[in-house]
Amino acid sequence: MQSFLSLNPLGQVPQLAAQRRVHQAFRWLHLHDGLLMDWQRTLVGIPAPPFGEERRAEWLLEQFRALGLTNTQIDAEGNVLGLLSSPDLGDMDLNNNPRTVVLSAHIDTVFPAGTEVTPQTAGMRLVAPGACDNAAGVTGLLAIAAALIDASITLPCPVLFVGNVGEEGEGDLRGMRFLYQRSTWRDRIAAHIVLDGAGHEVAVTEALGSRRFLATVTGPGGHSWTDAGSPNPIAILSQAIAALTSPEQQRESRTTLNVGTIEGGSSVNAIPEHASARFDLRSTSSEELVCLEVELHRAIEDAVLAANAAAAELRQRRPNAQAAFTIERIGDRPAGRLEAAAKGPILYEDLLAVDRHLGIRTEPRIASTDANIPLSLGIAAVSIGAGGDGGGIHTRNEWYDATHRELALKRILLLLMLTAERC
Repeated sequence: MQSFLSLNPLGQVPQLAAQRRVHQAFRWLHLHDGLLMDWQRTLVGIPAPPFGEERRAEWLLEQFRALGLTNTQIDAEGNVLGLLSSPDLGDMDLNNNPRTVVLSAHIDTVFPAGTEVTPQTAGMRLVAPGACDNAAGVTGLLAIAAALIDASITLPCPVLFVGNVGEEGEGDLRGMRFLYQRSTWRDRIAAHIVLDGAGHEVAVTEALGSRRFLATVTGPGGHSWTDAGSPNPIAILSQAIAALTSPEQQRESRTTLNVGTIEGGSSVNAIPEHASARFDLRSTSSEELVCLEVELHRAIEDAVLAANAAAAELRQRRPNAQAAFTIERIGDRPAGRLEAAAKGPILYEDLLAVDRHLGIRTEPRIASTDANIPLSLGIAAVSIGAGGDGGGIHTRNEWYDATHRELALKRILLLLMLTAERC
């Protein structure tokens, strides 16, 4: 296809969209609403709980192969990979083709094993756990591959299609971490477009960093009357939480702390032997996250030391009347910004140009997505919706409506082609 690199993005997009093969790809997207809904309905009917995505990965691998992607595989972490490469570029030639664009969508859901996932459909509406997040994104991934292949569109650099695992919850972006840290592709990726959920206007251009911790306080336990005065793990954790959630100090970047769970104890008349809480720390600044992590450790340590000091006299009779604590990191999502990306194409400028051509009002957002990993590494990345509308996210009544999905798919196709021109 003709290169438009001599033009600015606003001039490139109309000429790119006017190409005959691009029109053919658009036509494929227009004519296959039914097929896309069939894919999405089948997908949500295959459970994909955290760390249990194998069956859905196998189904997606079959679709990649049926569409004609090459080098299809499920990698060691469980990600599904498929390559779209022009014949004249060679097949996965690391020397001749050092640069690759990634288009990805996560295949996992937040729902635990055993959740009923039978989909309910009515016209363009689909109701099922994960119907929108992220069956919409995975369906968009398949649609873009199918449209490019049907139109015989050749791109100047390979596109790696990825259905990745581990985006939700304690999956902690494990699929993306593997891709960028341990896979054979890790040094080849020039830019990354993530498809996540519904919609066609929002663009996540700033990665919200987060760290998650499991804090556990232990003590000797005992009877609420006869052992009164022994360190109480629930009380100790409560004191630490109160200190952490007191009026927030001024910070340069928006930073939040949430206590998501707290548990422990066995009876109302027993001093608990242990208590634990899960903390979620978030910030747009990596430095602020470090500071907040230090504050968390300090608050829990101070509360334990205070409790042990108060029980010093009791320890003369009960030597084990002492509390201890552990803090385990259970999640770490790095922060990053697209405008700070030092590597790769001018992704955001291209997105603005595509949106202007399609009459879309771009809404930049901050969020935690698979794009956190490449953005934290200085690689140009953005997370966008795969079209349509959705709601009830992360509930068993999650729904997706495919009306106007086509507009978002055109947006993705044009952005992907422009990005491939620049890699």
